[in-house]
Amino acid sequence: MIVQRRLPEWFKVRAPGSPEYIRLQRIMAEGSLHTVCEEARCPSIGDCWGRGTATFMILGDVCTRACRYCAVRSGNPGGQVDSWEPLRVAQAVKSMGLRHAVVTSVDRDDLPDGGAGLFAQTVHAIRQGAPGCTVEVLIPDFQGDEKALQTVLDARPEILNHNIETVPRIFRTVRARGSYWQSLDLLDRAKRAGLRTKSGMMVGLGETKEEVLATMDDLRSVECDILTVGQYLRPSSWHHPLDRYYTPQEFSELRNEGLQRGFRHVQSGPLVRSSYHAEEQVRDLVS
Repeated sequence: MIVQRRLPEWFKVRAPGSPEYIRLQRIMAEGSLHTVCEEARCPSIGDCWGRGTATFMILGDVCTRACRYCAVRSGNPGGQVDSWEPLRVAQAVKSMGLRHAVVTSVDRDDLPDGGAGLFAQTVHAIRQGAPGCTVEVLIPDFQGDEKALQTVLDARPEILNHNIETVPRIFRTVRARGSYWQSLDLLDRAKRAGLRTKSGMMVGLGETKEEVLATMDDLRSVECDILTVGQYLRPSSWHHPLDRYYTPQEFSELRNEGLQRGFRHVQSGPLVRSSYHAEEQVRDLVS
């Protein structure tokens, strides 16, 4: 069943436009930087930016894939890379006074290393430009390239995040060029390298509760530390249909299920996205 797009009453969000929001908007514009908050039309942008946090999106704003759940523009960037971007991200991190920086990217299958080298450079630049700031990277799958993944692992970010996104039955429908098991293997390799790991799921794509719990079990089988669970919102009529809206009570139940399975931190709610309240999550892990 496909439900109407009208949002339930619990989808009240903080409207963008606070002084802190405007300050961050200026910092991003001056640094010619992209954020996934803007490109993916995150509903929590008013809340997060109002608290002075944002998720940097490196390697441009054009993705080489066209996943059926994502609002980010797809196309062919033609191998272009901005080698100065890591330094500008570090400068923005310093200007914002961040204690925890989250960096993600579009998929860049047009690059030999999928952009792994620029991820590593960005981690190093933040460490140098904003000492004491912890770093979380939300990385693509690099098409299973172990050497590319190792490049990021060697940079030793405090959190290595890679989203599983959905359950196995639906995975290839919404991520045709990805692999559920490849994503699990990536998280397993990161954990065996000694990093704290994190993953996220969307619900409302047509999965069952049993499938969600089984995916939690799969993530725990590779000792994933942090889990985020949020509501899928259909960006357009081309994207995967929205099956239903989960209630706040259901999200609370999923959080409890995750904690019972051993996740160190579970963020679960209608407006939760991968980097939602990320600073609190890393604080829980390092305390």
